[in-house]
Amino acid sequence: MIPYSCQSINQDDIDAVTTVLKSTHLTQGKEVELFEEDICTYINCKHAVVFNSATSALLGAYAVCGIGEGDEVITSPISFVATSNMLTALGAKPVWCDVKLDGNIDERFIKRLITPKTKAIVPVHFGGNPVNIHAINKIAKEYNLLVIEDGAHAFGSSIDGKKIGTFSDMSIFSFHAIKPITTGEGGCVVTDNAEFAKRLKLFRSHGIVKKKLYGFDMVMLGHNFRMTDFAAALGRSQLRRIESFINKREHIALYYDERFKGNRLFSTITIPKNVRSSRHLYPIVLIPQLQCPKQEIFEHLVNSGIGVQVHYKPIYQNSYYKEKFGDTHLHVSDDFYLSELSIPCHQKMSIDDAKFVADTLLQIVQKFSHRGCAF
Repeated sequence: MIPYSCQSINQDDIDAVTTVLKSTHLTQGKEVELFEEDICTYINCKHAVVFNSATSALLGAYAVCGIGEGDEVITSPISFVATSNMLTALGAKPVWCDVKLDGNIDERFIKRLITPKTKAIVPVHFGGNPVNIHAINKIAKEYNLLVIEDGAHAFGSSIDGKKIGTFSDMSIFSFHAIKPITTGEGGCVVTDNAEFAKRLKLFRSHGIVKKKLYGFDMVMLGHNFRMTDFAAALGRSQLRRIESFINKREHIALYYDERFKGNRLFSTITIPKNVRSSRHLYPIVLIPQLQCPKQEIFEHLVNSGIGVQVHYKPIYQNSYYKEKFGDTHLHVSDDFYLSELSIPCHQKMSIDDAKFVADTLLQIVQKFSHRGCAF
């Protein structure tokens, strides 16, 4: 089975983890701070605060900037549920904005969703393809709103050579196993705001400030969302190969682009020339007539050894959110879910693997082309 995404672990990674496992500190040692310094250097930002997951990082980012009970936050429904869950956990209301055909938030619709309760905009860089962050920042400035980027897919992505993580108040990244670099589980918030960084470090470790010897003081409510030192060591080792990982993903993606050019049964997502995507996902979007047999197409691909996935069911379609906020319908988001498939694209693939995926996909989709929906 060729998975849609996969980690790449080498002997250097294993050695880095083993060194920590043989040391005196498995957690709260020096590796976390070193990893944060390495991230700052790579992103070219002032502060990086790592967490035990990207979900914890989201909660921390939302909390330290004061998002809370009664606030509204405009975000994308085409994301993993954590993006909205952590807002809801703080008593805030996610306000979902429809997306474009590339899965990214449609910035043209943001202004109409702003109310006196709106506190922030949380765009999601779908698949690693950056949103139109300049337009979003312009809106945020006009209405005095925070911008917190969910870059869970986008570590290493850039616009005009400038890394995601340098455009807004805060950006969140994921180091889950299937992301371009991994710490197993893990996440990070990057920011140029020193006060946010200070509060994030308190938030992830019980709100405690250490003093001399055994002394400490808890100055705010916090949690234990710390990353372990062996996870940070793995992250540091992986970070040294991030460019090669993204280059390999790009190589596979460009092969697909060429193979699928002009296909009448599905489209691919075009990455603008001034943008570099981390290529966390390679999505295809089936034509409307193939929405009905999509599940069968999915099953045939899996049975052929191709680990496809769907990204994502719109968050508002989940039972919890239906019960809490009622039914929501956004045309493009609903349609995107019915049409999207993510096919394998990662650093452990060869071109022969990509050829197998492309050949098999084309054969299977063609097989179902006569089974379209009846409109």
